[in-house]
This record gives sequence, C-alpha cells and structure tokens, in this order.
Amino acid sequence: MKYVLVSGGVVSGLGKGVTASSIGVVLKAYPYLNTDAGTMSPFEHGEVFVLDDGGEVDLDLGNYERFLDVTLTRNNNITTGKIYQSVIDNERRGNYLGKTVQVIPHITDAIRDWIIAVAGIPVDGKEGPADVCVIELGGTVGDIESMPFIESLRQLSYSVGPENFCLVHVSLVPVIGVVGEQKTKPTQHSVRELRALGLTPHLLACRSSQPLLENTKEKLSQFCHVPESNILNIYDVSNIWHVPLLLRDQKAHEAIMKQLNILSFSKTPDLEEWTVRAACYDNLTTPIKIAMVGKYTGLSDSYLSVLKALLHACVACSLKLSVEWVAASDLEDEAAKERPDIHASAWKVLKGAAGVLVPGGFGDRGVQGKILAAKYARENRIPYLGICLGMQIAVIEFARSVLGLEDANSAEFDPETQHPCVIFMPEGSKTYMGSTMRLGSRTTLFRTADCVTAKLYGNVSSVDERHRHRYEVNPIMVEDLEKADLMFVGRDESGNRMEIMELVGHPFYVGVQFHPEFKSRPGKPSAVFLGLILAASGQLDSYLNNVGVQNATAPSPT
Repeated sequence: MKYVLVSGGVVSGLGKGVTASSIGVVLKAYPYLNTDAGTMSPFEHGEVFVLDDGGEVDLDLGNYERFLDVTLTRNNNITTGKIYQSVIDNERRGNYLGKTVQVIPHITDAIRDWIIAVAGIPVDGKEGPADVCVIELGGTVGDIESMPFIESLRQLSYSVGPENFCLVHVSLVPVIGVVGEQKTKPTQHSVRELRALGLTPHLLACRSSQPLLENTKEKLSQFCHVPESNILNIYDVSNIWHVPLLLRDQKAHEAIMKQLNILSFSKTPDLEEWTVRAACYDNLTTPIKIAMVGKYTGLSDSYLSVLKALLHACVACSLKLSVEWVAASDLEDEAAKERPDIHASAWKVLKGAAGVLVPGGFGDRGVQGKILAAKYARENRIPYLGICLGMQIAVIEFARSVLGLEDANSAEFDPETQHPCVIFMPEGSKTYMGSTMRLGSRTTLFRTADCVTAKLYGNVSSVDERHRHRYEVNPIMVEDLEKADLMFVGRDESGNRMEIMELVGHPFYVGVQFHPEFKSRPGKPSAVFLGLILAASGQLDSYLNNVGVQNATAPSPT
C-alpha cells in the first residue's frame, strides 16, 4: 500500500479536504482517512455529515463522497476520541499486560494500526484493496491536538519507506499591502515546523488569490527544499470543480506518482466530465431563487450538503442557483414587534422566492417561523421541500390550519401538547445525545407509484436514504391527516414510520424524514431536490411526462 498524506499549515480553512479529494480524482485513489461528530455545534464545525453505516463525521468526508462517488464508512474518520477510547478499551481488557499506557507508543501505534487496517478496505464497490490511500491530517501543523497523529504518521512514513509515502502540504501565500507582493514567509515557517516534527513535504499545494509568480515559486523552492516542479498552485477559481483540472494541468499526478515510484503507470487523467461540468456551471445565467428558512443562516457550512444538493439539481436544469437566506426567527410575530425592519425584510425575501426549503435541525428556536414559512408555501402554492424537521414542521402546520388542532405540536417543543403530531422514537435515548438517533441508510417503501416522488426516483418500489433523527410523525394521527389529502406516500418497512409526505393538489409540497442531500452527487442530483428546482422553474410536469420515468438520476429537462 502506498500513502499520500495531505497536511495543512499557516491557517485553517485552506481547503485540505477539497485538495485531498481532487488528488483522488486525478489519481483515482481510494480510500480516504480523515469520534462521532454528532454533538458538535454547526456554528463551530459546520454540518455533521452522515454515512450509510450511521457514522456522524466531519463535512470533509462529504467532499470525498461527492467528488469520487464512493461510499465511505465511519472507520474512514479517525479522531482523537476514537483512538483514546480504543486504547482505554484495550487497557481494560488487559491487552497491554499491565504496562504503563502512554501517548508513545500506545496512542501512536493505535493510530498507525487503524490507518493500515482501513487503507486495505475498498470503498468503490470493487474487490481488493486500493493501490494508493489518501490521508487528510486535520487541523493545522503546530496544533497541540494533532501532535500524536503527526508522530504516528512520521513513524508510518519511516516504516513503509520513502517510495511508499508522499506528503503534500497545503499552505497559504497571502498578498499583503497595496504593492500586491506574494509573501512566502508563512509557508516557509510552516514547512520548517513540519520538518522539525520529522516530516518533509514532497509537494507544496499553495493557496492564493491569484496564480503564483515565477519568482514566488523559485523562492518557495529554495527555502522549502521542494523542487519547483512540485510546487502546485491552487488559486481561487469560480467553482471547486476546477480544482482537479488545476492539478491535472500542473501534472500533480505525475509528481505524486514519481515520488511513489509508480510513474510508469501514469497516464493523463480522463477529466472530460469534470471539464464539461465546470464550464457548464460557469456559463449558467438564468437564476432561480430558493428561500432557505433555517436556524444557522449565518454559516453556510452548517447546510453544506443541502447547498451542494441544490447546486447539483440546478446544474442539471441549466439554472443558476440563488439561495436567499431567511432566519426563521425573523419571520415570527415577535420579530415584528422587536425588529420590524428585519421582519419585513425576511418576509419580502420569502415572498420573492420561487421555492422554499426548510432543512433539518434540532431545538425550538425559530420553529414558529418555519411553521409560518410552510403555511405560506402551502397556501400560495409555492414549491416546498421539508427535510427531516422541515417535514415535521409541515405536518404540524397542516394539523393546526387544516384539521383545526390549534395546539398541535411536536413533543420535542411541547411535551404537554394534547395533539402530538411528532413524537419521540421509542428506541431513542433522552439522556445521551451522541449516536443515539436513528442513523444511517434505511429503506423507504413507496405505497403507490402514482405520486410525484416515486416518479422522480424513477418509479422504483423503494429507495435507500440516510437518516438522522430522534423524532417522527405520530402514526396515530396519520389517518386524519390523509383524509385531508396530506398523504404519506413513503413509509419504512414496518409501515409505521412516515418517510415521505405529499400534499394532493399542490404543485410540489413534499416532506421527507430522511436527508437526501447526503447522497446527492454532481451529475446525479437527489430526486427530491431535483423536483423542487423543476417545480420552482415550471418544468416539473413536462419532466415527469417526458423524461422523468426514463432517467430520473441523470436528468436533462427541457
């Protein structure tokens, strides 16, 4: 097994995940290695990405899956918590024979063993291990939290030998002052610190706002001891689909394969599909406005997969996505009293959108605003997609407004309500928050083929989508809701869990208990996101009549 390690320096947020994913595209390399991120705040870490096996992981694994169309597992995400827990468990089982447990060698050995074990597991559906494993080292070189990982990777590089290990260091080349000079000192210091820890980069991937000048590359080569041909420049581009193209044009694959002594197998990567996709996105001109009514609107990474799924659907429909962020709490009556200007602005944005999307979330902040958004979309026949909590919100609103149950609510927000439309799952835990939800890929069975979502999915009898929730629609209320035309067209295998909701007679009023955004891919948009965009642009009926049944996963709407 050969390893490519991607580390980062200077500052966080440089795009190590995108760089690692792009290296995988040009190398066709799998798998990836990056505890449970389920209780992390989206404000601090961005969204929690859910895998098929129920693993709650860093959003970078979402980048890997989207870029390479692979299915990763929770073991591809190695964190300090997982490693320490495994070492403690081993000690409790007596595996260390009473020896003193220390960071070195026990923690570092556990990291190395985990990497080697997971590297041999295929993730692309093919038999046998991959030739190359790409590892992303989280954080920034110098962070105290990553020290055991760096030491373990140093040991790994020594044990496998120089021809089986390639280190790509992602760094920043900023431009300071009005002169516009590209500064190399931050990268020099970052490389010096990395070398002091026992790792020497073979390639530099320099992030910059503009292409690097030749004298900048010369200086970096001289002071970082990296050949000029191995200094890659990932400058700002119009969309991230250009990044693999940048690496190919700079022959990154040849430099990496030369270091790994497999240059004889090198060939120019076939990135025609990427080229077309990147160019298509750049040339989109017709905008489509989608109102995103949520809780974490101040940080787009909180809804990264939702945004990517919207983008995939828009590109498939040749439309330019325009997301209009609406803080749910700004729609509420209380905001009209305390912040009338913000309240009026929020409603103006909502009413100016062609479609409304209410994503998943937890907690009661902004719930009333989401209910008002769902009501507006239902009454005004505006295309609506509710994901997880967004579906539950739509059910609550319908029960209140149509069934006349004024106190209808979720047990999450009002445990004493007389009409609980949404209830806590019987097998859930209210004590421990992490990894106690209904997680991972589950099967949803369609009750009828004559519904919008079944047609969007290609008239299949069932779909497998990823879940992440503790609460669900109360099955006791389903009969009354369906009598009023709010139909639950998709259910789990037991028939008692409501998975997909549609409103009869509405152009597109759909709610799903699962999270379809996690399986959306470039060129393979999520069916329900595609439906929202088609409905918002007035193309849904013609799509379903003409091409939807034939090719729902690779659409080309007219």
